[in-house]
Amino acid sequence: MTGTRTRRPVPDRARKRAIRALAAQLGVSYSVAARLLADDHRAWIFAAREQRTFHARVTDTRLAVDLPLGRAAHLVRRFPPMRSFGPLYAGEARETVLGMLYAVVLHDSPELLPPAEELAWAAELGEESAVDITCAAVDRAARLLLDADRWRLWARVDAALAVWEPGADRRLRDAAITLGRVLRSTSLRGSVDGARHILDAVLVEPYEGDPPGARVSVDGRTRTVTGVRWERTGPPAGYDLG
Repeated sequence: MTGTRTRRPVPDRARKRAIRALAAQLGVSYSVAARLLADDHRAWIFAAREQRTFHARVTDTRLAVDLPLGRAAHLVRRFPPMRSFGPLYAGEARETVLGMLYAVVLHDSPELLPPAEELAWAAELGEESAVDITCAAVDRAARLLLDADRWRLWARVDAALAVWEPGADRRLRDAAITLGRVLRSTSLRGSVDGARHILDAVLVEPYEGDPPGARVSVDGRTRTVTGVRWERTGPPAGYDLG
């Protein structure tokens, strides 16, 4: 069963207390704790990530600012498939889908990419949240592409890659070759929703909203957030519920 809502649901008191307790214990935001409570396996993965050394964190954040492919790889590692309520964050090719979305954004709207020195500064902090804030405009533009016609999206991907493949920028040329090979040989349809869930989770966190997979109480019933709706700016415009 699916449904939609235009306002953030108010969770029951026990759930809110549990989320706040976990957030305090791990030193993470409310939305991250909400996501962890929804799936024990993901909580284990997150706990393991929290044990990383500072060097490992910086290595991850350096990857996270490397658009288009590095950030795609970083986000897929950070948001693994959810086992408890699915399919969420799923799809074997979601890293490729994210890379293609970023390729379109960089090609069509290069002004959204932060300056290289700003990306480098954020990466050296070793904090994923700092990188997320720096890349927020790019992430949102990538997410909004998924609200448009899918056939036109793949045409835009192909156009961006066609420009990059013969280009002088080796990094973009290599990315175009890698993505183009997959675009022509692999079905991506089963991974598009997983990519959307990942971008929703990244974008909703600064607003302390509910990411896909969060369990919420609406009119006395427990529902699962399956998606977040966005405008070009501002907080979530609404949620999809399952």
